[in-house]
Amino acid sequence: MAKSQLNNISEIRRFFHRNEDPIYFISATNFNLLGIDEWCKNFKYICYLDCYDGRHPNVFCPSEQPHAEFQSIEDINNYLLQHKEVIDLIKRRGGKPKFVFLMFDEETERLAKELGADVWFPKAKLRSKMDNKIETVRIGNKAGVPSVPNVLAEVTSYDSLRETCEKAGIGHDLVLQSAYGDSGHTTFFIKSEADFRRHEHEIVGEGEIKIMKRIDCRGSAIEACVTREGTIVGPLMTELVGFKELTPYRGGWCGNEILSTAFPPKVRQKARDLTFKFGEQLRKEGYRGYFELDFLIDKKTGDLWLGELNPRITGASSMTNHAAFAHADAPLFLFHLLEFSKKPFKLDVAELNSRWANPDMIDSWSQMVIKHTEDSVDIITEAPQTGIYKMLEDGRVVYDRFDYHRRAVESENEAFFLRIQKPGDYRYEGADLGILVTRGRSMTSGFQMNERAKKWVHGIKNAFHAKPLPVAEAGPALADPAFKIL
Repeated sequence: MAKSQLNNISEIRRFFHRNEDPIYFISATNFNLLGIDEWCKNFKYICYLDCYDGRHPNVFCPSEQPHAEFQSIEDINNYLLQHKEVIDLIKRRGGKPKFVFLMFDEETERLAKELGADVWFPKAKLRSKMDNKIETVRIGNKAGVPSVPNVLAEVTSYDSLRETCEKAGIGHDLVLQSAYGDSGHTTFFIKSEADFRRHEHEIVGEGEIKIMKRIDCRGSAIEACVTREGTIVGPLMTELVGFKELTPYRGGWCGNEILSTAFPPKVRQKARDLTFKFGEQLRKEGYRGYFELDFLIDKKTGDLWLGELNPRITGASSMTNHAAFAHADAPLFLFHLLEFSKKPFKLDVAELNSRWANPDMIDSWSQMVIKHTEDSVDIITEAPQTGIYKMLEDGRVVYDRFDYHRRAVESENEAFFLRIQKPGDYRYEGADLGILVTRGRSMTSGFQMNERAKKWVHGIKNAFHAKPLPVAEAGPALADPAFKIL
């Protein structure tokens, strides 16, 4: 066995270059693991939405079949795994299939087993436990990774909330989060009884709630991977949050930037150290593989607080896996695949982490997730296609050429757009229109959206055209676009 051990990065890269077992990323789109197919032979995407109009060689989208209305990305994946065209593809390609997902549940695991496939992630039950925001605080406490001063309690009324906060000494300017939820849908800012009344139905009866002191902070994201050799840590990224041009949700995630100078070196190093500690604690809890942490950075003090854990790949994963260090060594997700392949390997994780901490290993990119922000429903008649767009001198945005590589973006006057909504789709408040990836920053040094980013978003949105709904349709049953597809 020792003979076949992988001893360095180049041997790991070669191992995946020669990979024979088919690996499938099954999801609504291939956005989260964009480009991994070029690092790993026999890696394919099975997607519900065809963002490329059939032009991506490794994306397979089966034809639409009747199905119950999707309530979650798990529903989409379970639909795909029961689709005859998907089953035929997996059987036809043979081998011992491996599945990776953004989201999955126990039903997904059952369907995978029926297809003779292994799910290369920790069990859904464990992921679900870790995903609970209350549990995250507890794991952080064990690992020595502090959360914003908070108290975990059930809230029955505004009076009970005030009483709890007085006992805990965290004041009355609060941020409340229920155990599960994403992108600002279950984060509530409560300063008065009126604020509480507005969200009461989403707070009372939801069990234990995380009640935090409100701090003036900056959001940041960092991804890592727990392996048997230790936790490998990616770079600290900024987060775009709540920009009205991009999302209707206050506190809603709407993109990231990756750049070496986003935060002072001390903050970057602290975030890396805390992420490593958290990963080592996750390993003790039985978790392994890819995860992401959100850190809240206090603007006044520079203190770092644990925001939340995503025990999976995320909307920021394509940023991590395309950074300069990924091209120099290997994308972080390759180490996730390596961990689950059971192939023996030896890796000096401390040396790798210190190399990845070098600012030269980080180039400057940003991504913006563009949602429909108006409170309206209509039907899309025209949508900009996936590919490379150019910004002209007068600020207009025009389609230049088809590509599915974001590295094809040559300058800050070009961008890669991944279209999600296509002609014939309903456009409703909160619907994901697409993702725009640019070189350089999309925010100012004060973390406001910069003028260039606003022009890009305006240009892309202007390329969408829609017609009103037929009068008979008072609005389809998609008034709740709350589940994430990214």
